[in-house]
Amino acid sequence: MKYALIGCGRIAPNHLEAAVNNKLEIVGICDIVPNHMNILLEKVGMQDANLKQYTDYHEMLEKEKPELVAIATESGEHARIALDCLDAGCNLIIEKPIALSLEDADKIIEKSKEKGLVVCANHQNRFNKSIQKIREAVEDGDFGKMLYGTAHIRWNRGKDYYTQAPWRGTWAQDGGALMNQCIHNIDLLRWMMGDEVTEVCAYTDNLNHDYIQAEDLGIAIVKFKNGSYGIIEGTTDVYPKNLEETLYLFGQKGTVKAGGKSVNIIEEWIFDKDEDAEKIKEENSEMPKNIYGFGHTPLYKNVIEAIENHTKPLVDAEAGKRALEMVLAIYKSAAEGRPVKLPLDKCSTMDFVGRFDK
Repeated sequence: MKYALIGCGRIAPNHLEAAVNNKLEIVGICDIVPNHMNILLEKVGMQDANLKQYTDYHEMLEKEKPELVAIATESGEHARIALDCLDAGCNLIIEKPIALSLEDADKIIEKSKEKGLVVCANHQNRFNKSIQKIREAVEDGDFGKMLYGTAHIRWNRGKDYYTQAPWRGTWAQDGGALMNQCIHNIDLLRWMMGDEVTEVCAYTDNLNHDYIQAEDLGIAIVKFKNGSYGIIEGTTDVYPKNLEETLYLFGQKGTVKAGGKSVNIIEEWIFDKDEDAEKIKEENSEMPKNIYGFGHTPLYKNVIEAIENHTKPLVDAEAGKRALEMVLAIYKSAAEGRPVKLPLDKCSTMDFVGRFDK
């Protein structure tokens, strides 16, 4: 299967390595800054691979005709590039978030259906061993009635991170901590708790990053349609480095905690059934070299199988929209000082321009 990558920044090595691991035919990479492509190839040890490099993705799509394209540009460009790729007949893996507005997410969903193409939102943490095991318990009904769940993302991002790429922390191209760093765990909480949300009540603030436009702290209470509740705490204010990313699930018959730097370790596994909890924790925990984990390779495998078998990937475009909607609902509730009902109709990060201007 012919594969191409658009955007060669911080997350690009994981995409290229996943493509190699899944034996895709890499026909081109693209970035508007040529040196980004050289740096990427050196990072993954492919500087001698003679991969075709492009600074114009339109040219790459026309010349190489890839069947699968990964989009790893700044978030504000995801939708525009995705729609162009779909018009060119490409299946897609889109880095989170799938878009920065619900309208653009809907356009991607509609066009993918119209063209009969697969679109995956890159929420790779769903493929962590820990998360897959927890999801199995959810689907098997081991928790009984789900009561509530919590997602905590206690990370650090300093000025160097934002000066490396000035689009970060802007409303037009990114959003803040919740949209960029925390959306993975927000996706997991919504997925585990039944997906359907009725109401969100939230606060957001910029406490320690006066050089960005968006929030560095978000706190929310979520009410799910099934009667359960969720609590979200996300920040990039933790001193002096990333502390943890945790997901707790509490049911009538089960308690689980996934922790580590990126919910990659099962720290608590307590159910009303006869099983070896210590063995389960040991066999389903991983220690990745960074917060991105090992999820990209199995995510790619899942997408390839979906394309070949004409099925939906685990994290389809609708799932990407649901994660986006949760973050936008938090933004909206915090900005308006009231609970917000879901589903949202129209909402975009651009609705919050000036929110933290002093």
